[in-house]
Amino acid sequence: MNFPPETLRFLRALKRNNRREWFNAHRDDYESYVRQPMTAIVERLAVDLRAFAPELVASPKVSMYRIYRDTRFSENKTPYKTHIASSFPTRGLAKHEGAGTYFHISPDEVWIGGGMYAPQPPQLFAVREHISGHFKQLRAIVESPGFRKQFGALEGEPLKRVPRGFSKDDPAAEYLKFTRFIAGAEFPSTTATSPAFYKTVLSVFRQVVPLTRFLNAPLLHPSRNV
Repeated sequence: MNFPPETLRFLRALKRNNRREWFNAHRDDYESYVRQPMTAIVERLAVDLRAFAPELVASPKVSMYRIYRDTRFSENKTPYKTHIASSFPTRGLAKHEGAGTYFHISPDEVWIGGGMYAPQPPQLFAVREHISGHFKQLRAIVESPGFRKQFGALEGEPLKRVPRGFSKDDPAAEYLKFTRFIAGAEFPSTTATSPAFYKTVLSVFRQVVPLTRFLNAPLLHPSRNV
């Protein structure tokens, strides 16, 4: 299961012609080559995720991002995104809360991965407490050969100093500085049209799920974060 070659052709053309008039004239192409294939893949994931990550929500309504940009607070007033994306949040948490998995396709790349992108301060504090108290568990995940081969390392846009409330001598200090927790792999854009695309998505998701479960533990079961 993969996207047709027309998907990338549409996204490249949209990048060159990011105007409402052009999009409206090519709306049928968007439906046929972008929205319908993405819907089919998300629906297939809804079945296959049950085998190894039943806590992840996969449904077109929840997972698929709109092609329309929110331009209200942006200097960039182009009306459409030039990539397509779907996310798979964790059941019991709101779509943009906690950790989940995600992939996007653009004219330049395919990115597949997961983690926690922009936690709110209370969430971030809870996750840092969890990391401090369960550092061996986190290390076992992010230093495993499979994780390193797939992702290299956990990414986090770290602060310069250990945040207030935590010791600079904490063994987990470097991870406590993180403001987000992301593990992802980048592939050529043509991966989206390859017969191996769907298998690649499943493989990356399998590798990142232990991380998402670790990050979600203090949010889903706060009383156990001891």
